[in-house]
Amino acid sequence: MDGLRVVPTRRHGRERLYVCLPDGANVAWYDREAARVNLLGDDRREEVLRALAPFLTGPVTVGPPPVPTPAELARLALHPDDDLAPNRPGEALLVALEREPGPAHRLRPDPRRRALAAEQATGEALDRLDGAGWHTLHSLPLPGGDRVHHLLIGPGGLFALHVLPARRHRVRVADPLVTLGRGAPLPLLRRVRADADRASYALTAQVRPVLVLVEPARVSLTGPPRSVRVLTDRELPRLARTGGMLKPADVEALHAVARDRATWARL
Repeated sequence: MDGLRVVPTRRHGRERLYVCLPDGANVAWYDREAARVNLLGDDRREEVLRALAPFLTGPVTVGPPPVPTPAELARLALHPDDDLAPNRPGEALLVALEREPGPAHRLRPDPRRRALAAEQATGEALDRLDGAGWHTLHSLPLPGGDRVHHLLIGPGGLFALHVLPARRHRVRVADPLVTLGRGAPLPLLRRVRADADRASYALTAQVRPVLVLVEPARVSLTGPPRSVRVLTDRELPRLARTGGMLKPADVEALHAVARDRATWARL
């Protein structure tokens, strides 16, 4: 026995298998998506491959880690407080509820909790697209207290998603108005477009607006809204079927810029 241990990890939808010495030091890792075994030293090459043999599927490339791209170097240079990538879906709502949880007993549920559940459901659906070459950032703060609920970046371009909790409600969309159940119509599509426009300005790239309706009972549109896609949470995988807009290097570069808090503070 060579004493090497294989430790699986998963972060942002990407799976890696680290090969470690008994003291916990890493000597290599296997990136399933890239089909590559990255060796930190060539002296343990055969031992590493023996340890990983039960986990390897198909041919793999074996060698030293690739040289970081400019986008990866920019990401590594970010201070942890300025990196928005670790934001959880609904991060701003989670923080607000921790600071002011509201009264323990109330006649109606706190609307912030409904909004949080909707953003979390949407975020989970978007995070599942990571393996297809997409990146998602959650709860991006905008000056003035607004935020982009989710930003999706991938081969099909960039999308700013605004989430509306609509569980068991009928939703009527008549651009720019959106009516939820028996509530008053609100010009929500104006805000959805405005958030996407601000994101486009910050990233100097086209960002397309999307309104996501979470668990609606029924959706009716009087006509196609101008420049806004209206999807239910179950229809989100459609976004991953688009392609031909951005190359992988462009996706990584835009993701590196978008995750920097300073990008949004300049608006």
